[in-house]
Amino acid sequence: MSATIVIVGYRAYEELERCLASLARHEPGTPIVLVDHAADEVRGRRLAAAFSAVLYEPRRDNPGFAAGVNDAARHADPGPILLLNPDSEVTAPVVARLASALDAHPHAGVVGGLVREENGSVQASARRFPGLTTGLGGRTSWLSRVAPGNPLTRHNLTTDPAGGVAPVDWVSGAFMLIRRETFDVLGGLDEAFFLYWEDADFCRRARDAGWETLYAPVVEVTHFTGRASRHAPIRSLWAFHASALRYYWKHGSWLARLLSPVVAAALAGRFAWRLLVRRT
Repeated sequence: MSATIVIVGYRAYEELERCLASLARHEPGTPIVLVDHAADEVRGRRLAAAFSAVLYEPRRDNPGFAAGVNDAARHADPGPILLLNPDSEVTAPVVARLASALDAHPHAGVVGGLVREENGSVQASARRFPGLTTGLGGRTSWLSRVAPGNPLTRHNLTTDPAGGVAPVDWVSGAFMLIRRETFDVLGGLDEAFFLYWEDADFCRRARDAGWETLYAPVVEVTHFTGRASRHAPIRSLWAFHASALRYYWKHGSWLARLLSPVVAAALAGRFAWRLLVRRT
């Protein structure tokens, strides 16, 4: 299947240049649609012109990651769409092997590869859908940082690169191949999510529509986490918590929604704490 690589950029031009250079080495000829939010258009056009596979789409505003992906999809070829963060680099061909996983699993609508951090460690990019234990055992929780082998973290996160291709609840949008039929049937990503959790939401809607999500650690990228969000750190931090609340409300039962004020207060407290830690 012929795929299009979709990148949504936000000011991280140095990281974006390294990303595009890695794709030119390992994915020559694969079309790339680059949507550049809050664009420095002179710099962005100069950068895109250095890579012949890139279609450059600048925007003066920043409507969020999901909106950028949907915008890029309108300019993409009819095949699958590979979402790739601009602060990522590939070290080998990735599209064909991920597309092969979709070919081999007709009921799969999404497949994510292995994501490594800058230090070489494996990022938990395959996870269970958010639930009651996510706040304690999620990827960014205190417990997962200090005791990554605890039962709650093992319950929420998948990191085993030796496990082979396997179904999971959801995979990170930092490195995610989406079957075009799945994308179109679901109407793309939910643009009400400005940043974060739109990938979990998409995979959940895909599951509800009968599609599987796969984790395929047969290919990998290196993700220099946070290089893009550092250009708007407070807004990114707020978006993380606001999107978590939106996901909770959107997919929660009526009983869960009755408890939404408690959840909102807990998320607001977490945001305040993380903001205080950041500033000190």
